[in-house]
Amino acid sequence: MTVARSKPILTAGKYAALLAYLTFALFPLYWLLKIAITPDQLIFSEGTTLWPSSLTLDNFRTVLFQTDFLYYFGNSLYVSLGTAAATTLIAAGAGYAFSRFDFGGKKIIIAIMLITQMFPLLMIIAPIYKMVASLGLLNSLTSLIVVYTAFNIPFATFLMQSFFDGIPKDLEEAAMMDGCSRFQALRKVIFPLTLPGLGATLGFVFTAAWSELLFALMLISKNEAMTFPVGLLTFVSKFSVDWGQMMAAGVLALIPSCLFFIFIQRYLVQGLTSGAVKG
Repeated sequence: MTVARSKPILTAGKYAALLAYLTFALFPLYWLLKIAITPDQLIFSEGTTLWPSSLTLDNFRTVLFQTDFLYYFGNSLYVSLGTAAATTLIAAGAGYAFSRFDFGGKKIIIAIMLITQMFPLLMIIAPIYKMVASLGLLNSLTSLIVVYTAFNIPFATFLMQSFFDGIPKDLEEAAMMDGCSRFQALRKVIFPLTLPGLGATLGFVFTAAWSELLFALMLISKNEAMTFPVGLLTFVSKFSVDWGQMMAAGVLALIPSCLFFIFIQRYLVQGLTSGAVKG
């Protein structure tokens, strides 16, 4: 009787904890939207209210049609997609090599990759700036893709390696015994099973590149090459901040991330449900 009575209490507790977590996680996004649709004259007078007494879409119209937001948006999309694709491709190959092969210097390479993650970005921004400048890549989106890819490869490689380690080698060996080459076994057997890993890596790298500010701020100074995080600073003037427009730009910036993860979710499910054993 006591156990039967405790089950509804435990269930209610779980839902309460879940609701508390969702509220905590989503409240900043709610406040972002709330400020974005609040008229400028009410932002400070009704700043602490949960919902404004009047609504407006003027901030969105201004951001879309009277600022360079769309240029920043397109630049960030180009850089983020390029970085995610390049990093995932390189990390998948490196992760597979670390997982399946033993070769000389393997431990040293892994140690070096780990050490690169220990340096604060502020410590290495100056030499990176000098290298990019010497190559003539300042104010170039290509420089951001190269730098972002270089910094994301170590973590992405270890992430992919963990997924390859979780796939039994017997599946690959069985495919090769059936006549497949190693590449064919990788493409037909291993690749479908690593789709969750590829999706997770793509999502992580895309998000990291989309929100990165420091390198974009240091390597890009021309307005037409600015990415979205740097473009947000244009809403901050010397004596004021256009909070409504900045929040509206923030809401619009959430759209590609949401669409990207919705697209990736298909492959996550496909990778989790695809099989590798016949019959």
